[in-house]
Amino acid sequence: MLNLQELSFCGSNFNRAAHLRKEKNSNKLGSSGKTLILWRGKPLVDENNLKLVFLPLSHEIISQSQTSRIFLGQSKDIDYFAHDISDWEPSNLEPNTPSSFLDDTTQHHPSLQKHERFNDLRLIMTQLPAEDAGLVSTAKALFAWHKSHQFCAKCGHKSVSSQAGWQRDCSTCESPHYPRTDPVVIMLITDGNNLLLGRSPHWPKKMYSCLAGFIEPGETLEAAVAREVKEETNIEIGAVSYVTSQPWAFPTSLMFGCIASATSHQITIDPVELDDAIWVSKETLVKAYSGIDVGILPARQGAIAEFLIRNWVKGTLVNDVLGLKK
Repeated sequence: MLNLQELSFCGSNFNRAAHLRKEKNSNKLGSSGKTLILWRGKPLVDENNLKLVFLPLSHEIISQSQTSRIFLGQSKDIDYFAHDISDWEPSNLEPNTPSSFLDDTTQHHPSLQKHERFNDLRLIMTQLPAEDAGLVSTAKALFAWHKSHQFCAKCGHKSVSSQAGWQRDCSTCESPHYPRTDPVVIMLITDGNNLLLGRSPHWPKKMYSCLAGFIEPGETLEAAVAREVKEETNIEIGAVSYVTSQPWAFPTSLMFGCIASATSHQITIDPVELDDAIWVSKETLVKAYSGIDVGILPARQGAIAEFLIRNWVKGTLVNDVLGLKK
């Protein structure tokens, strides 16, 4: 059976308490509740146990920075918020540091304990409890949306946060704007005992994963899968089956996992989209998962790509989704 709890950000059931957002919008709230602190997309983590740090609303780190706040919801009658302190400049931060696929640096704020540091979410996502993972994923995605949607799409004037971070209102034409989620298809393409895997130019060496792409306006999941596979590799496919989805706050996507069989085999990559694409046998993937150097690295644990690949190798994906025998 497919175990969806293996997917990061998918097992949280915290109460978003949407009916309280207008009430929680005030900046004059009391000190009850807890808050999650993020700095430039990185959550605050206790490095002793690799858990998120939730601070009281009265903590000095909030008053020291020009913070943005979001009401995330409630759990066990406790209000949960998130604060963004991205204006803070760490003293040891290297200027003009180029962005990378994975940021393994950590940052420490002087008003926090030494073991409380800001970490890249990709590094810790598989170790977080389901509820914590859901809270930080929501906060990270919402803050990314606020950063990229500060002006009204209708008239171009400045918009302001409202509904406790779940809406932006234009200060001129009063148009409301709501958080954006970008739908993405990610697909496992099979050819008998082989998988079609590709790699982007900016990925770590030897890293290969499932093909993926954004769904275009007026397009179904099935059509998007066929189009993306054709555009990136020139491979034709048959019927598409949906497997499961995963919220992916890098920055604001919802990944729709699908599976389909190829009806052609010759690969011709689009060099703008891919650095490489190859057919990989199940036996080769088993060796890669065993730690043997076969020239490719398994996809990152906790991500839907790795979930699809590993369950295909085990045979559970074919059994559960397609109803076929191994």
